[in-house]
Amino acid sequence: MNTSKKRLPAEWEPQSAVLLTWPHKNTDWKNQLSAVETVYYNIAKAILAEQKLIISCEDSNQLEVVTQTLRSTTPKHSTRLSSFLVPANDTWARDHGPISIFNNGKTTLLDFNFNAWGEKYEANKDNNITQNLFRLGAFPNAKHKKIDFVLEGGSIESDGEGTLLTTERCLLKTTRNNHLNKKEIEEQLKKTLGVHRFLWLKNGFLAGDDTDAHIDTLARFCSPNTICYVSCNNPHDEHYAELKAMEHELKAFKSAQGKPYKLITLPMPTAIYDIDEQKGKKRLPATYANFLITNQSILLPIYQAPEDEQAIKQIQSCFPNKTIVPIDCNPLIKEYGSLHCITMQLTEGIE
Repeated sequence: MNTSKKRLPAEWEPQSAVLLTWPHKNTDWKNQLSAVETVYYNIAKAILAEQKLIISCEDSNQLEVVTQTLRSTTPKHSTRLSSFLVPANDTWARDHGPISIFNNGKTTLLDFNFNAWGEKYEANKDNNITQNLFRLGAFPNAKHKKIDFVLEGGSIESDGEGTLLTTERCLLKTTRNNHLNKKEIEEQLKKTLGVHRFLWLKNGFLAGDDTDAHIDTLARFCSPNTICYVSCNNPHDEHYAELKAMEHELKAFKSAQGKPYKLITLPMPTAIYDIDEQKGKKRLPATYANFLITNQSILLPIYQAPEDEQAIKQIQSCFPNKTIVPIDCNPLIKEYGSLHCITMQLTEGIE
């Protein structure tokens, strides 16, 4: 009988570091590498200002340049940076990176299977990034455990007290764990993460998103009793019906204490489109819900949209004791993700 006590921490709990997988010329970023690296540098500097940063990259020359650049531009915090040469198909650390849990009070990094959101893309290198980082000594004090189950970090939200918020559209997608039904998936998550309550959203999506409705694009825990979520008030917008239905679901959810959640709305940015000769006009999945919580700050994606200021104000109301750091993420959404998608926080105790 397994009597170990496991707990999936909330993102706002103390962190050791944040992981970034740096874009290189052989990723989908190759046609806008300079622009997207600017975003990565902005995120990296914001993280280094308050905590440790771990960077992995496939290209040795590029990794050397990135490391030297960050150490020279953040000299007071250069010792917080560690970098590793690791093969990678892409850069979505939220989903191929390890998920931190506490197991009997000890930090364990769980290495779930990553199959590129249901085998949409190549992921053979990405699926090995975590174990390669362990082999290279990136997480010296944490335990590493490989889990034979497909799970992406962006698909789950934890309140730190045993409640998991997620979407049926993602976790029940047959291209992930098609041999398991909903009850069996819950049992697997209880066993591996230590959660015991599930809040399943049936509705909610973003046009242009290819993760099958990751929760971190739609709704986020801000405290055990508070959820912020993307709201759409334009009846002519393609998201209106789904997001209104999602809102009704959130209003019906109860906390572990049996009380309704405090709900805080986030605006939808004015629609942003990508124009491609082959793909045509495609709406990009811009969302303010895709923020990263660090030890002292909220790294908030903005899009040079009229709604940016309102989003900053709403997020500040969710986290009154943290500094809001807006970062222009327009280059990121061209590959259908945003700030939270490319980062993975590592809880205290990894080093």
